[in-house]
Amino acid sequence: MKFLSDFIKGIIIGIGAVAPGVSGGSFAVMLGVYDKLTDAIANIFHNLINKIKTLFPLGIGICVGVLGFSRVMKYLFEHHESQVKFLFIGLMLGTLPYVFKEANKKGFKRTYILPCIIAFSITVLFMILENSIIDIIPESSPSLIALIIYGVIIGFGTIVPGVSSSFILMYIGAYEMLLDGIVSMDLMVIMPVGVGFGLSILLFANIINYLFKKAYGYTYYAILGFVMGSIISIAPPLDISMEFLFGFLICLVGCMVSYKLSRLGAVSQESENIC
Repeated sequence: MKFLSDFIKGIIIGIGAVAPGVSGGSFAVMLGVYDKLTDAIANIFHNLINKIKTLFPLGIGICVGVLGFSRVMKYLFEHHESQVKFLFIGLMLGTLPYVFKEANKKGFKRTYILPCIIAFSITVLFMILENSIIDIIPESSPSLIALIIYGVIIGFGTIVPGVSSSFILMYIGAYEMLLDGIVSMDLMVIMPVGVGFGLSILLFANIINYLFKKAYGYTYYAILGFVMGSIISIAPPLDISMEFLFGFLICLVGCMVSYKLSRLGAVSQESENIC
């Protein structure tokens, strides 16, 4: 059951990595696996067998989420963008109680509010920039180095909550090309992107894991700011219509599902700590 639970969480994180305006890192936080994931990656060679047991179901799930749902996400965002965004908003809202609890696990200081505000502002700034997306690097046939850099960007957005790698790729004109390459299973695209992704994950996991150890409260409140900013950045415009009301219902369902999942993650983590 734990393997299946982590596998499903990995799928959700993988979907977050390819969905525009959404962060895989935010989903990892809301599912209660973020600090466990970053610690396992950062210390991969310490107690290797246990690290493999931790990362394997999540890693397989992330791969399935990215590779298996790229075509689905492309279709949904082309034809049902509003409803999908409502679902993501609900998923994020439902986990906020868990995120607040984790952020205050080692106590609270008023100075923690500052990194939260900064992170929130950065995410909202990304939203403002998204409204004026331009293709900085319109490139029909990207070089090997460019593809590796795109993989680094995807890894950055996956490991750093609230930062949408998909938006960054849209901004530089690479998102559609990469999505098409993943959908068509083009190894000439997937392999160099995978190399960049792996390097990025290792680098940023080590940085964040270090910050957790040295400044837990400040780091978690910064993550909290990123998550709250993500909710604002993907919110559809207010529109009193049947479509909006249907989206609101989807939001409520997503909220309840993620609340249950986050509680399941918390119970699972407490069980591991006891063991």
